[in-house]
Amino acid sequence: MTDRLLGSGLIIVDKPAGMTSHDVISRLRRIFRTRRVGHAGTLDPMATGVLVVGIERGTRFLAHLVTETKTYRATIRLGASTTTDDAEGDITSRTDTTDVTDTLIDAAIAQLTGDIMQKPAAVSAIKIDGKRAHERVRDGETVDIPARPVTVHRFDVLDRRSVDGYIDLDVDVFCSSGTYIRSLARDLGNALGVGGHLTALRRTTVGPFDLTHARTLEELEDNPQLSLTLDQALAASFPILRVSGEEGHKLAMGQWLEPRGLKEIHAAVTPDGRAVALVKEKGKRLATVFVARPSTL
Repeated sequence: MTDRLLGSGLIIVDKPAGMTSHDVISRLRRIFRTRRVGHAGTLDPMATGVLVVGIERGTRFLAHLVTETKTYRATIRLGASTTTDDAEGDITSRTDTTDVTDTLIDAAIAQLTGDIMQKPAAVSAIKIDGKRAHERVRDGETVDIPARPVTVHRFDVLDRRSVDGYIDLDVDVFCSSGTYIRSLARDLGNALGVGGHLTALRRTTVGPFDLTHARTLEELEDNPQLSLTLDQALAASFPILRVSGEEGHKLAMGQWLEPRGLKEIHAAVTPDGRAVALVKEKGKRLATVFVARPSTL
């Protein structure tokens, strides 16, 4: 029997610079000849790297995809602040960086590592009353987004160099979802008293997905294939719970099973390797959170 979910799953795109995440979605809709395309975790036009995209029923899975951590390679320029905290904005101030030593940089980075409160840039994609902050700024509104808790697990300097009186730092950042790297650049510059902004950004991991999974749009044009089927995506994103064929059939119908002592969401996988559903214990029931393979398909 033909698998009706054969074309459903995830595409891990290596987003090029100069395109919005929506631009990528529009291109993929044409490549895969479907309107059912969506993405998780917006990337700014300047940024490149891992963009997780759902195709067909994979779009519904995106709402359940927990990507708690992300990793970035970035370049931070110390000595200038901009209106957007990155190179696409106008420079608002320049400050001499002669007295900025490696010791001072390391100390400032240490203060921005761990559990911190971070104020997102006004031009971020955060929605305020249903409208993205950057759209409000573009429409002339003054936007002030409150600081929020984030975790920076790793903030390493890979290289430092002087460029036209500025200090450029190539950094590697491993952080919680919701962390803004441009805000780290801004806050690092402010802590050093010289201002700072982001000049380059590449996302290298999103949760369990990294650049080894990723394909360029040109590669997808030539060979439009999923990076992971829906079965593979569920199994890669959650711990696996092995269930029998009969149990899988019940889950496909939205029915519940007896509890197994699970502490978190699991992907229920049948003996034939199909991920039927995401399940979670609720009281005395092992219930479905998301049915990947409903019995109606």
